[in-house]
Amino acid sequence: MATQLVGGLTEPAAVTEEIQAIVQFLKPLVLERLNKPLHVYHAISYRSQLVAGMNYFIKVVIGDADDYIHMRVFQPLPGSGEKVSLSDIQMGKKLFDVIEYF
Repeated sequence: MATQLVGGLTEPAAVTEEIQAIVQFLKPLVLERLNKPLHVYHAISYRSQLVAGMNYFIKVVIGDADDYIHMRVFQPLPGSGEKVSLSDIQMGKKLFDVIEYF
């Protein structure tokens, strides 16, 4: 993971097994929000933001063409008893769209 300042976003990074597992865990919520079947669904890059836990901003391919979403995910601090949650989704993204805070 890249060096980061508290509150700032890291540079984009390749997806780790942990990030892909989070994306898979949240798939039912994504399906519900998008209200369409997803024939392709995997993360390709992400940025993170250290807060009272961790925000992840994840680019996910959801279609065969240039069809992507950006997910904002919150992972609480260990020991908090809370689960990872889907905070927001940006639709209509393309491969070369920069992942930014939203």
